[in-house]
Amino acid sequence: MSGLPAKATTLMLVCGEPSGDLLGAQLMAGLKTVAGENVKFVGVGGAAMAAQGLHSLYPLDATAVMGLREVVPKIPAILARVREACDFALATRPDAVVLIDSPDFTHRIARRLKRLDPCIRTINYVAPQVWASRAYRARKMAHYFDLVLALLPFEAPFFETYGLRSVFVGHPVVERAPKITGGAEFRARHAIALDVPLLVVLPGSRTNEIRFILPVFREAVARIAERVPGVVTVLPTIPHVSARVRMGTGSWPTPIHIVESDAEKFSAFDAADAALAASGTVTTELALARKPMVVGYKAGWLTYMLALPLMNVRYITLINILLGREAVPEFLQSRCTPQALADAVVALLTNKSAASHELADLDEATALLGRGGQAPSIRASRGMLDIVQKG
Repeated sequence: MSGLPAKATTLMLVCGEPSGDLLGAQLMAGLKTVAGENVKFVGVGGAAMAAQGLHSLYPLDATAVMGLREVVPKIPAILARVREACDFALATRPDAVVLIDSPDFTHRIARRLKRLDPCIRTINYVAPQVWASRAYRARKMAHYFDLVLALLPFEAPFFETYGLRSVFVGHPVVERAPKITGGAEFRARHAIALDVPLLVVLPGSRTNEIRFILPVFREAVARIAERVPGVVTVLPTIPHVSARVRMGTGSWPTPIHIVESDAEKFSAFDAADAALAASGTVTTELALARKPMVVGYKAGWLTYMLALPLMNVRYITLINILLGREAVPEFLQSRCTPQALADAVVALLTNKSAASHELADLDEATALLGRGGQAPSIRASRGMLDIVQKG
């Protein structure tokens, strides 16, 4: 599709947590580029989407949760938000409802909408990784989604086999690459000399991730500090978990700089020599920053034991999944120990060959995600406007 929409289009965008808010904001910017003033936004988002002009129906409070211990007490609030979003869509009848990530929340909205009014178009942006776990869910999704905007090259044909229309648009995180700059200025602001080894530590953005992962990362940093003299750490976080992060970083084993803004996070990525990160979108951002990394992840034992039998992929890090090999060292659950993490990080900080080898793999993976091609948000915008106009 090319050119502007033939008529004004109203899109209801709904996300459930901060990472989805960032994706939604990029999508809104892309839609403005494609459709100009002929597109109107309603729905649910956070600060990033608000900056693009969205007046959210409610804040991202009850829905930004993960893990059984955290989710169960908030189920009534989550279900109330589902009903609130559905009621708004049924009353206003947007041209399409775009559900962004957070499948445990957003898919409930899609199912409810299709049950109450099958004529309302539903679009999934950032589909759950059903190819990695419980592939049968793709067949169910075909009953309540009209289109999936696929981020990974193999996802579109996968969904098509289940009768679900899908378009590969590329991963929106590649659009953040130009923002990853200012490393020298970051070091200057924080009085970190250019020759000082700098490690960026990313223990997650959810409360349960901080709870289970931060203590392990802390001990890993202590062991790294014993073997890499003068190492400094920077820990990017976000407002809704920053208090917990600061509580968990008292008496930190190295000099530490905690930053909260996206600008500071990206500058820290540019300044860093290596990273220790929880699995998630941030690992792709680090790949775009061309920073060698080690990935670790731990969840509550019950959450992990329930999820384990359903997994049918060998890796949890997207870079490794794309390449089909462990390009990025990753350590999950019982293997996520301070010593294992420290050994892997020290190798990247002290062995130029190991770091260079990983960087080559990161470049290969980000090319598969769409780096160097048309912006994924533009491709996604055209895909959803096409279904709105042509059905």
